[in-house]
Amino acid sequence: MSKSQQSFNKKEKEKKRRKKKQDKLERREQRKIEREEGGKKSFEELLMYVDEDGNLTPEPPDPTKKKKEIKLENIILGAAPIDNTPVETVREGQVKFFNDEKGYGFINDKATKESIFVHINNVEGELRENDRVTFEIENGPKGPNAVNVKLI
Repeated sequence: MSKSQQSFNKKEKEKKRRKKKQDKLERREQRKIEREEGGKKSFEELLMYVDEDGNLTPEPPDPTKKKKEIKLENIILGAAPIDNTPVETVREGQVKFFNDEKGYGFINDKATKESIFVHINNVEGELRENDRVTFEIENGPKGPNAVNVKLI
């Protein structure tokens, strides 16, 4: 007698394939039923409104709510006005920290009490801690940098 051509493994694969096909058909039928039942929404349910903050909401705006008053004089069209006040470019400060080996340090600005980075390439002469200096500020990739640093 000969053995059956179908092994246990083949039977299991066939069962899985049939089950997968059956599940797919059931999901398709379920989607069709859901589409028929809940697929038709009224036009009012599809509408969205924009609130005072610019967000979309399903509720219509409240007409009793007081609207913000805006004066026409306050609206600026085009570019912002240019401020032509002179800016003090040279500042004074005191060296808080400076490392000669690494070539950088920090200066405390006398006016703003801000700590500003300084590199040895931007210094005229030698710097030590607690030296009083004049400098200009330039924006670098990581914040303000002191340039044209001179001892007072």
